[in-house]
Amino acid sequence: MEEAAVALAFTARTCKLVLMSLTEWIAAALGVLNVALIVRRSVWNYPVALVMVALYAWVFWGAKLYSDAGLQVFFFVANLVGWFLWNRASGDMGEVVVRRLPLIGLGACIAASLVTTVGWGQFMALNTDASAPYWDAAVAMLSIIGQFLMIGRYLENWYWWIAVNALSISLYWTRALYPTVGLATLLLGLAIYGLIAWQNAERATTS
Repeated sequence: MEEAAVALAFTARTCKLVLMSLTEWIAAALGVLNVALIVRRSVWNYPVALVMVALYAWVFWGAKLYSDAGLQVFFFVANLVGWFLWNRASGDMGEVVVRRLPLIGLGACIAASLVTTVGWGQFMALNTDASAPYWDAAVAMLSIIGQFLMIGRYLENWYWWIAVNALSISLYWTRALYPTVGLATLLLGLAIYGLIAWQNAERATTS
């Protein structure tokens, strides 16, 4: 009886690991599609993002990256808001118009990034068994601010996503989330490309 119970528990754990791995791969693929659509300034990035963040919430929770898991809940709501706002800000070709963040706004976003990262990281370190709480907090807080900038159609959102993905590569490697490491590496390249593409789009609309 005891051997059967052990075998059953092992089988259940194996199935869970396989399911988590498959879910991570699907979420990673949707992440690539999502950012590619953002680079093109397409509102269709939002329905893709809604599915992606729902899958990643489960993956990150299982990896004890609680800040990242909670971040997906924020992303879900933010993507609903962004979908509505981008639909109202589309140009003649259906692409949203790029804006620039004022200097005072840029300074405020940088300050908010630092303060919230330290504050949330300390909270997670003192109150949970989170893996790499400050590192995880930096990814989460920078992502939140980057998401707000992206919803607002500010070109500077790409600076935040470049930082997020650069930090994420090492963080997810330490948690053996290898498909997500690959995703973060690809997204880092896409973020750099997105910055260039949005700069070109801004010049085209102002020339």
